[in-house]
Amino acid sequence: MIPSLKTAKRIVVKIGSALIVDPESAAPREAWLRGVVQDIADLMAHGAEVIVVSSGAIALARRQLGLGGAKLRLDEKQAAAAVGQIRLAQAWAQTLREKDLTAAQLLITLDDTEDRRRYLNARATLSTLLSLGCVPVINENDSVATTEIRYGDNDRLAARVAEMMQADALLLLSDIDGLYTADPRRNPDASHIPVIEALTPEIMAMGGEPPPGYSSGGMRTKLVAAQIATQAGCAMAIAIGNRDNPIAAVAAGNRCSWFLPAPEGRSARKNWIAGHLAPAGSLTIDDGAARALVKGSSLLPAGIRAVIGMFERGDPVDVVTLEGTRIARGLTAYSSADAAIIAGHRSEDFESLLGFRGRDEVIHRDDLVLF
Repeated sequence: MIPSLKTAKRIVVKIGSALIVDPESAAPREAWLRGVVQDIADLMAHGAEVIVVSSGAIALARRQLGLGGAKLRLDEKQAAAAVGQIRLAQAWAQTLREKDLTAAQLLITLDDTEDRRRYLNARATLSTLLSLGCVPVINENDSVATTEIRYGDNDRLAARVAEMMQADALLLLSDIDGLYTADPRRNPDASHIPVIEALTPEIMAMGGEPPPGYSSGGMRTKLVAAQIATQAGCAMAIAIGNRDNPIAAVAAGNRCSWFLPAPEGRSARKNWIAGHLAPAGSLTIDDGAARALVKGSSLLPAGIRAVIGMFERGDPVDVVTLEGTRIARGLTAYSSADAAIIAGHRSEDFESLLGFRGRDEVIHRDDLVLF
């Protein structure tokens, strides 16, 4: 079955610099952006949650700083990002506000989505923002990058965000309406591929070189993003962005290329948790909590009877029964010290016990693998 934005409950939309920035004025394309925001508002009105990954900070500041033309040095890119990010955030906040939507800005890096603790922090923040009805707008934190700002970072970052947030669909808006057997700008015989069931070596070889201008992506980085997203169980589409209401066009069935999620995608991360992380400790739970886990619930502190070992938030821990049988492994949302304090208590007691109100679950079901 071909995926659809109409049925997706959580959607990540990636927008590149070439779409956001008017090449003549080096300013945000306000009319186009309003159409995108209208599309987002329509999706949200039908119950979907939307996260935006938006490039454009460096492109917005180049002319303002007199950095047009020549290839920028790393320090110039970082300076441009610092200036341009303000304009980019303002453009999104103002346009979303016109539809009574609240923008939230997050500047993160690929490392933030790969380090366990920073990964959990980013995911918790995004989850809270979505629950509050906000539209998170994410960009690479280019101003503090310690290595070269690489091609396609936001393609891959968008895929990492989709993976982290267990999105149903990732939409990459581009200057092309999908994947072709060859570059259609150079080969008139190139054929459009509407559905890609698997990312074979032959498919990966179809990635071309990045196009000129503001864009720093290209098909190659989009295919890498497709690998990340589909292996996490997320469908991905590449669609033309340089048109009015581009998201609505995809939802209406206009031409694009859909990459189908891997059948085992949802279990891939669970297999990683179960088999590739050494547990830092264990949590002993009562029979009621054990039955709840088997039925698909998260692990709540009320069912914990003992905390063994020393671990920090984000570390893998085993979950064992009162008889000592290991029944699960997961990533804990609390350190061993904090888990010991809240063990046996309900969530409404957290603030008085810890001095702060954390997550209700010690291990969320998305971070839990049953044995």
